[in-house]
Amino acid sequence: QVQLVESGGGLVQAGDSLRLSCAASGSIFSINAMGWYRQAPGKLRELVATITSGGSTNYADSVKGRFTISRDNAKNTVYLQMNSLKPEDTAVYYCNTVAQTTRFSLSADYWGQGTQVTVSS
Repeated sequence: QVQLVESGGGLVQAGDSLRLSCAASGSIFSINAMGWYRQAPGKLRELVATITSGGSTNYADSVKGRFTISRDNAKNTVYLQMNSLKPEDTAVYYCNTVAQTTRFSLSADYWGQGTQVTVSS
């Protein structure tokens, strides 16, 4: 199994910055994509940003130019730098990874427990 532990959430004001971190541990053979998703109250979970093992990134239109995703493959860690935060960014942010636990296993999705980000106006 793969465990994901997130950190870095909190309460900030509009225009502030936050940096989220997510470290993967456990029985890991390889990690493919890593990413961040978020879920606001009453809304569906949505993609925020993803990054492949090769460093290719993808962002939701709503965060382009404000958020930056990066990863440290040696540490199995993914980061989300969030700048110019807006009240509409308020949500629980979840870390996700697609990983193999053995050479012969299929890739599977793993999720963190979520970290709250609250942006006040």
